[in-house]
This record gives sequence, C-alpha cells and structure tokens, in this order.
Amino acid sequence: MRHVRMTILAALLAGVAAPAFANDAASCATVRYSGPGWTDIAATNGIAAVLFEALGYTPDIATLSVPVGYEALKNGQTDMFLGNWLPAQQKFREDLDANGGIEELVQNLSGAKFTLAVNKPGADAGVMDFADLDAHKDAFDGKIYGIEPGAPANQSIQAMIDADEFGLGDWTLVESGEQAMLAQVGRNETAGTPSVFLAWAPHPMNEAIDITYLSGGDAYFGPDFGGATIHTLARSEWVETCPNAAKFLRQLVFDVPMENILMGKILNDGLAPTEAAVEWIAENPERLGPWLEGVTTLSGEPGLDAVMAAVAE
Repeated sequence: MRHVRMTILAALLAGVAAPAFANDAASCATVRYSGPGWTDIAATNGIAAVLFEALGYTPDIATLSVPVGYEALKNGQTDMFLGNWLPAQQKFREDLDANGGIEELVQNLSGAKFTLAVNKPGADAGVMDFADLDAHKDAFDGKIYGIEPGAPANQSIQAMIDADEFGLGDWTLVESGEQAMLAQVGRNETAGTPSVFLAWAPHPMNEAIDITYLSGGDAYFGPDFGGATIHTLARSEWVETCPNAAKFLRQLVFDVPMENILMGKILNDGLAPTEAAVEWIAENPERLGPWLEGVTTLSGEPGLDAVMAAVAE
C-alpha cells in the first residue's frame, strides 16, 4: 500500500514544476491560527497543520470562541483563520473589512448549510418548517439546542425568541458545545423524543442522525437551508511577509464529502485532528498536487517532495 501511495506521489511530484525558493521571513516560521471548537474547522485546521509542519513551519492553533477568534485576528494575535462562515458570520466579516488589514485568500468550501433541524421523532410529529414548531412545544419541551455561547447562530435563535417569531417567544435556547448538543440529541433520538437543534453540513451527524432541515428560516439563516460558503482570511501584513505560506493557503480548498470523512475520523474513530489528517492524506495523495503547486518548504525546498516524505514515514 505504501508503495502505491509513493508511486502516485512521485508522479504528482514529477508533474509539478520546480518552485522558486521561499522568501518568507524568519517570523513566518510559526503560523498562528484559531478554531472555535467545531469539528469541521478542527478537521481543516488539522489538514493545514500537518502540511505546514511538513513544509517546515510550526502551526500554533488556539481554541477561541467565534467572537474572540475574530478579535484575535483583528488585533494581530493570530495570522489567519480557515473558518469564516458566510452569511452566518457576516457581521464579524464586516467588522474586519471596516477595520482594514484583513484580506480573503480563498473561498475554501462551498455547498455547506447551517440552520435548525429536527430528528426523526420531530419530523414524524409533522415539523418541517420553523412555523410548525410552536404547535408541538410540549413534545420538544420548549427547548432549542444550540452550540457554544457567543456563536452567531445562537444569537440568531435568541433573536427569534426575543421577537416571538414563529410563536417561539416562550421557548428556551440551550447553549452548549457541539459535542454536548449532539449527545443530547442522540439521547433524545434513542428515547423517541423530538429535538430541534442546530444542524449543518459538512458533518457526520448527517449520517448518524435522521435529520430533517427546516424550511422557513431564510430571514435568520439565509436561503437554501442556510446555504453557506466558508472562506480563509489572513492579516494583510502577514500575507506580504509570508507569501509562500499565503500561496499554500490560497490553494488549500476542501469539499463536503472530504470534510464528512475527516470529521467522522475525529468524532467516530476518536482520532485527533492531525491524526485524521495524516490518515486522510495517505488515502488521498492525489489531492496534494493542486494544494502544493509552486509552494516550497520554509527553507526553499520543493514543498510536495517534503510532504511526500512526511506521508511515507
């Protein structure tokens, strides 16, 4: 199996022109970025970390809530961010744009979605739309399960409750982390109890739970069930100082099936994000060529060659 991977990687390497020597400053050796504790961002952060490390950089990943993470980027405490969900995080993006000094490197994912959903008992009760919820308040115990405090999606839910939209004025938002939310939904699923909760793709929850995404929430989550794109942001000064690292990030794009698999390795198989990334890269070496075209190691050696050697270990 290793021989097959090495043969594919060697072919990829042969097809990529020898890059110019890296001209990243010494200060670029450590790449600082953050994640809010969501598994999808942990997965993509893990891919970036493994590849940065193979290229001779040191990834420094902080776990910060969404608002704190944006402040860290704005204030220069981090260099880049792989998890700018739009439109859910539009107000944070507008704040960064108004402040200046931050630029978008690439849209790294399309086809994502993010809105309220119900489990099978909820769908069986006839809940298909936001407007259906209040008639079944008792079955749902009047609770909407959200993610960590401060998340924009939670703020949207609370705004609905405060405005008594869809008759939800006497409902309660239960804030917790992603894992705690899904654990509760799983317990309710086993007990046959309806749940309404934040759901999104990519995520292996879509395989583990019989999910029905609710229509009718366009005003709060956007059209197409909260259809979203995810973007990579970086400090303009960092991009100028670290063009090689920035080039790599401009080319680092993902897709929903890939992220579902990566997240499953983390959530279901118990792998750390970097372990999941190493395993996925070894299984999908053909993805390395486009990501690393024209990218070098920090010391100026061909980047794909360095990653090939790291994967083979």
